[in-house]
Amino acid sequence: MSALRQALADYLAMRRALGYTLVRSEKLLAQFLTYLEAQGEDHLTTKTALTWAMLPAGADRSWMSARLSVVRRFATHLRGIEPATEVPPCDLLPGRSCRATPYLYSQEDVIALMTATAALRTPHREATYRTLIGLLAVTGMRVGEAIGLDRDDFDAVGGGLTIRRGKSGKSRELALHPSTVAALGNYLRRRDRPRRPPNTSALFVSPAGTRLLYVNVQNTFQKLVCRVGIAPRSAGCRPRLHDLRHNSECRIIPSDGREAKECGRSVAVGSA
Repeated sequence: MSALRQALADYLAMRRALGYTLVRSEKLLAQFLTYLEAQGEDHLTTKTALTWAMLPAGADRSWMSARLSVVRRFATHLRGIEPATEVPPCDLLPGRSCRATPYLYSQEDVIALMTATAALRTPHREATYRTLIGLLAVTGMRVGEAIGLDRDDFDAVGGGLTIRRGKSGKSRELALHPSTVAALGNYLRRRDRPRRPPNTSALFVSPAGTRLLYVNVQNTFQKLVCRVGIAPRSAGCRPRLHDLRHNSECRIIPSDGREAKECGRSVAVGSA
């Protein structure tokens, strides 16, 4: 292992000890080091970081800025170990100042997306994405939280979910409507569910029996959006997978510490 890759491993371990997950950062930084090595360089420079961040040509500026920001944080850490390290300036390749406008899906949009899963390659894949989309729409869960669920996180008797991989590493419980409980139970009892590898306890699984990857879920969702014909409302308001969580009509019940998402009466998960 090279000195840079050892430094990256130490950096990730240190930040994860503070509660950060860094899934995307680890992937991007590994790609950056591969690029650095291909250029024959053994230390980090601003020029190389900027050139890599601007790949591929034509990428969105906010994406370029996010890539450079990941490298900047690593470079700041690395400079304490290797003084020759250059830290890209904060005003280099700034991102857009405004956030994307959430795309609010109608109930008809959600139904159409779930129906469109029938075009996916296998019945199991259809059931996986139909149930996942429905769950996101009626609970307001984040995508990462949903695909991070284990089978043991679902309490069919108590009617709830335990979110163990929430934002900032925090855990919480969700109370589910009976129709949502029934839909998840039906999904887990499917006879065509792939046999799980010994080290996989995921609730939502791929045809190979492994946990779903965010990038694959994102790509599949965009294909469903195109198939259904859901169009952007503006340049800054496009149909995104993340925005399904903004569509729940929820009420919070704080008395017992459980967060209740009472839109299970919607046909969304109930039809999964």
